[in-house]
Amino acid sequence: MARNNPSKVSYRARIVLALVAVGGYAFDQISKALVVSSMTEGQTARVLGDVLQLHFIRNPGAAFSFATGLTWVFSLIAAGVVVFVVWFAPRIRSSLWAIVFGLLLGGVLGNLTDRLFREPSFGLGHVVDFIYTPWMMPAIYNIADCCIVVSMALFMLLTLRGIGLDGRRTPTSDPDAAEPAVSTVPAASAAPLTPSN
Repeated sequence: MARNNPSKVSYRARIVLALVAVGGYAFDQISKALVVSSMTEGQTARVLGDVLQLHFIRNPGAAFSFATGLTWVFSLIAAGVVVFVVWFAPRIRSSLWAIVFGLLLGGVLGNLTDRLFREPSFGLGHVVDFIYTPWMMPAIYNIADCCIVVSMALFMLLTLRGIGLDGRRTPTSDPDAAEPAVSTVPAASAAPLTPSN
């Protein structure tokens, strides 16, 4: 059976990666723009009671407001991740892995845009967070964070399932190796001898 042309598979994977990244980035930035234009900082709006709330804050740090004084460090790390994904993209041959890295790229770009272009200054901007699900976690987050978390979950799933960047599952063991060896001795010579009278 003929295999798919690797160059065609890679081309398709790059398109998937780009579409997912652009979609995630656009969804993140549009949602942030709507929140900033329609809510005041600190305001809370209940969407589904205690299940889903919108709570507008500006976060200078990482998740859970960790390391709020190191905004520039997160900007550098995010820029490094973007460069790595773009550099690594040609090695991806699987649409599933393209989705993983597309989500990661879109999410990182979304928060990096905030850090670069929002107040108080370039590279030190505060990320707009607004999604609050108190029943699940105490953190307030955004669409970009969701993209990153989903990409990490898919990364772990594909890795545990042994699916490589080409979309093929890496063999963990040879099922035929566990089967007992079949004797190659001819049946006539292997038959038991009957006692002679």
